Amino acid sequence: MSVHLHWFLPTGGDGRTLVDRHAYTDGGIRRDRITPVSGVRAPDIEYLAQIAKAAEQLGFEAVLTPTGTWCEDAWLTTVALTQVTERLKFLVAFRPGVISPVLAAQMAATYQRISRGRLLLNVVTGGDSTEQKRFGDHLDHDRRYARTDEFLQVVRGVWGGAPFDFHGEHYQVEGGLTALPPDPLPEIFFGGSSAAAGPVAARNVDVYLTWGEPPEQVKQKVDWIRGLAEREGRTVRFGIRLHTISRDSSKEAWATAGRLLDDLDPETVAAAQQALGKSESVGQQRMLALHGGSRDKLEISPNLWAGVGLVRGGAGTALVGSHAEVADRIEEYHALGIEHFVLSGYPHLEEAYWFGEGVRPELAARGLLAAVPSPLEGLPAVNGRPASAPGGAPLLVAGGR
Repeated sequence: MSVHLHWFLPTGGDGRTLVDRHAYTDGGIRRDRITPVSGVRAPDIEYLAQIAKAAEQLGFEAVLTPTGTWCEDAWLTTVALTQVTERLKFLVAFRPGVISPVLAAQMAATYQRISRGRLLLNVVTGGDSTEQKRFGDHLDHDRRYARTDEFLQVVRGVWGGAPFDFHGEHYQVEGGLTALPPDPLPEIFFGGSSAAAGPVAARNVDVYLTWGEPPEQVKQKVDWIRGLAEREGRTVRFGIRLHTISRDSSKEAWATAGRLLDDLDPETVAAAQQALGKSESVGQQRMLALHGGSRDKLEISPNLWAGVGLVRGGAGTALVGSHAEVADRIEEYHALGIEHFVLSGYPHLEEAYWFGEGVRPELAARGLLAAVPSPLEGLPAVNGRPASAPGGAPLLVAGGR
């Protein structure tokens, strides 16, 4: 089992701090308790294209795009980026409750043809009632997962290429059909830590995603979902969502983490924790429990830092260390059955290079993934300079600014 590396596309904006691009106070409407953030990068298509192109060049297989009020639409943004990339896949997040499953199946089929087979789907059931109600969804937590279960049954049914009938509590479909099914069928990614989420994953998904908890907790989740899937006669693969701060030395990496922490004032942390504490998501509550809102003892496992979760919802932990140490932790998770690593860092453009140029070669040397050949490989040197510096120009190396 090889490692699949994916990056993150910050369609809500990017920057040099951990402060989320959007305020958490009152569901993100009022911002008076949030310290103004400098160095924010708008998620315009030009900047997102830089990240996508960098991810492709550095050997990432796909990029995850978020979904929600504060993000650009994932479908539209990523299909635009398929036109400026060649191999990169797009892990498009979407919410089942706000779209017809038959329409979603048709959109996925169209996307596969436009992108020549580069779509992956990330199903987000939703753990915040305030957010869901903005989209007209008023179901409670467990009923949302029951609806997701039906949604995915319909999607897979209409991908069969023949009229499909379905009669459930949430969907009634007669003769549902995708006239030209997607080829290949997009892999379905899904996450959820609640008792209601597990059976949905076991019955329907290809890859179960967990946020970056310590290895022992991740192992418990893997064993849980694997057992449920076996009872359904299915096999589910596993992935993990993490941030990274990887540097040439451990000291440099932890210094960067410390700088990010120093940027957070108590008021900003308190506002974020208050809002995140209202989430119905079991996964979010597990993230909050890793640090308890405190700056003390944020290294909750070797090289696993919970500082991101002080102010960011969702994935709240980062792998911090030298390139070899970060590779060690990835290898450790991989030994537990984790195959897909969905990674990110602040800012996303620079951190993609730190990881891609630092950790990826370490993983390749350990036989966990194949090295990506340079497009300039085999070209002769010019004036004593390597081929990657054409015309004799100096070869620039990222300096960690």
